[in-house]
Amino acid sequence: MDAGEVPQEGNATLGGRRKAMYARGADGRLGTVASAGWEVEEIVTRQAVDELDRRAAAALAGVHAGTASLLEYHMYRARMDDSLLAQSTGLWRWRVRRHLRPAVFARLSTALLTRYAAALGIDVATLTSTPPR
Repeated sequence: MDAGEVPQEGNATLGGRRKAMYARGADGRLGTVASAGWEVEEIVTRQAVDELDRRAAAALAGVHAGTASLLEYHMYRARMDDSLLAQSTGLWRWRVRRHLRPAVFARLSTALLTRYAAALGIDVATLTSTPPR
């Protein structure tokens, strides 16, 4: 894409900020160009955020019903999935998925809870306390 073709339609999900995109300049070399985003990107981002919000709400209902762990709720609230949480913590994905079960989550060590809390950007007390409905 040429520098003059970089979309500047605007994207509300960027919050008025711009993002860097690679484009070919007048000299034919690749460089970064500031972009305000475009409508298609905003639609897709909104759909993804809405889906994660839906999953967080379902996980919270599962926490209150005893079928989901607090880790699952906080994972979706932080806009993550099990793969991203595994990468962020340095744990195997199968371990993260196992920790999404309430009985297993209840037995996690303080060190592991601290690791999850750091990856989610919260403290251990928040990770282990049930939020209100």
